[in-house]
Amino acid sequence: MDKRLLLMMLLAVVPASGFAAGGGAPLDSANVNVADTAALQRGAAYYVNNCLGCHSLEYVRYNRLADDLGLTEDQVTENLMYTGERIHDTMTVAMPADDSSVWFGRTPPDLSLVARSRGEDWIYTFLKSFYVDPSKPTGANNTVLVGASMPHVLWEQQGLQRAIFHEEIDEAGNPHTEFEGFELVSAGSMSPEAFDRMIRDIVTFLSYAGEPMQLERQRLGVKVLLFLLVFFVLAFLLKKEIWKDVK
Repeated sequence: MDKRLLLMMLLAVVPASGFAAGGGAPLDSANVNVADTAALQRGAAYYVNNCLGCHSLEYVRYNRLADDLGLTEDQVTENLMYTGERIHDTMTVAMPADDSSVWFGRTPPDLSLVARSRGEDWIYTFLKSFYVDPSKPTGANNTVLVGASMPHVLWEQQGLQRAIFHEEIDEAGNPHTEFEGFELVSAGSMSPEAFDRMIRDIVTFLSYAGEPMQLERQRLGVKVLLFLLVFFVLAFLLKKEIWKDVK
């Protein structure tokens, strides 16, 4: 079976192997634009500095970033490659899978296809929804993926927040917990607006990583539409010329 198809199936179907659907929290709109080159460049830098230590992008090569993100290979080497990779290598992690499984309870998944399998809104909301939970080994939990083994790696930028829940009784008389919102416990190095922009840039980059060809497809689509427009004008003028003497 094709490795890309197998990875998509695992991410989409097996909760324990990927970003499983969890808390059922409402999702915020990511509203990303993969045609925004500046956002892609920032997102790539954020990803390399904060995510690539654990999560690889097996289907993305560094030289592809240079082609698609408007960077030179020297810029990619200087700003996005830190552990001796070659420009034609894929974006993999050096952390041994056995060690990561011990540290985190499971091996962090490759995120090449997470935007396609989970959706941009899911990633966007997930990355903003960590909250303090002393009962968890990492000291944090997540309203989107309850019991997530991933630590809150962006806590220094976002700060620490507390989740507010209340208990409700359904029509059958059974109690259940409802999420109300977050309360800031300690501020991070970024303002909420700046942190939100950083998360949106990361999601933009992950959306691109899931299908790098979408940029070329969009560029080709514009050319096709322009061709059809010109063809329509010529066809209309030709039709008028042919039928001009018909009463």
